[in-house]
Amino acid sequence: MTSIVALVFLIPLGLALQQETREAALADAARRSGVIAGALAVSTDPEVLRRAIAETGDPPEQRPVLHGLETGGTPLAAAEEVARVGATGEPAVVDVPGGVARLEPVSAGDRIVVVEVFVPESALTAGTGGTWLMLITIAVGLVVASVIVVDRLAAKAVASARGLVKAALAVGDGDLGMRIQPSGPRELAEAGYAFNRMADRLVTSRTDERELVADLSHRLRTPLTVLRLDADALDSDDTSVGSFSAAELDRRRTIRRIRQAIVTLEGEIDVLINTTRKTVAHEAGPGMCDVSEVVRDRMVFWAALAGDQNRAYRVTGAQLRIPVPVARAEFAAALDAVLGNVFRYTPQGTDFEVAVSRRDGYVAVRVDDAGPGIADPERALRRGASDRGSTGLGLDIARRVAQQANGSVSIDRARLGGASVVMLLADPEAAPRQVSRFGLVGRLAREREPGGRRWPRQRPDRD
Repeated sequence: MTSIVALVFLIPLGLALQQETREAALADAARRSGVIAGALAVSTDPEVLRRAIAETGDPPEQRPVLHGLETGGTPLAAAEEVARVGATGEPAVVDVPGGVARLEPVSAGDRIVVVEVFVPESALTAGTGGTWLMLITIAVGLVVASVIVVDRLAAKAVASARGLVKAALAVGDGDLGMRIQPSGPRELAEAGYAFNRMADRLVTSRTDERELVADLSHRLRTPLTVLRLDADALDSDDTSVGSFSAAELDRRRTIRRIRQAIVTLEGEIDVLINTTRKTVAHEAGPGMCDVSEVVRDRMVFWAALAGDQNRAYRVTGAQLRIPVPVARAEFAAALDAVLGNVFRYTPQGTDFEVAVSRRDGYVAVRVDDAGPGIADPERALRRGASDRGSTGLGLDIARRVAQQANGSVSIDRARLGGASVVMLLADPEAAPRQVSRFGLVGRLAREREPGGRRWPRQRPDRD
């Protein structure tokens, strides 16, 4: 396209410059002819005219010729062209060998003298070769520059299109984290922005779906726990000791199947919650939640079960907003795991307490109970280790959630007499801790002061 534009503009420009050179050469011929016409107006003496012709400075072969007077010179124009100009009285330019001749009739007394001025071809085209070379160079330069510019623009457009195709294929293969940097022409840039918005919507939609699955699974935990406790309250399902009637054997086997089904269902729900929320946390990245809001929300579920089992409970410190760098679903799963252990491994009627507090750059969520406690806290915190016949994943879930928030989980003896499980989570709103200029000496001095230990626990006096 650029080549066509260059040709459309440069060819007429070259022709115009060539025509201008020709007209300049003919104008010079007209000037020379005017000099001779002036001399004729003064005198028709051949000798005088010869001197006037010599004064033009032209080479002998290009000097003007006077048709009708004997002034010398070699005429080039045909006799009929000279006669026609003399008859019409109008100047004319005719082609002759080696160039053109300008014929101009001049009145000299009672007769007409035709002045012939020869213009060689070199004068008609003087400088046009350089002009055409310059124009061709400009045209080639424009074409080359346009090719380079178009190539760069096309390369950016192609790169943008390829990036968009690559990202679309990646999303089609399941990589919803793929995003592109919109670039290139406006249309491709808009397509890139639209693609990123579409990918964000897909991530949000899938996350919402998995959160819904996790929430529905959480709702099943409360009635399932009640069902498990009711099943534990049934008679023994042991059929290996003693003699039983056929009806009693069938009843005990039914009780065993019910308990096994409940255990299986609990395991499936735990796997579903853990898998779903792990995927959500991986896709959504680190989140934030309000500890107090989550505690109040989950206690609505556990309060109903506590009322059925005559458990007195208390919630403290959950009135104010306390943010932590953990996704809401993750923290709710950890809190449910700890509270579920209280209901599962302590007798009915056992009191418990949930407390939330902030101190020294951390948020502490403490769950105390009045049960028998945990004999081996270190074993209880190991994944898959349990001496109660469970999967041993409950406290491990709480530990992993706390570690995500740069915290930890500890187990100690509670003020109520049973186990005290404390989840420490980093407080994002806490002021940065100041490093003592006294170094180790200052730290040791602080540890000797009262309250120097972080989160002191109250231990009951042992007999």
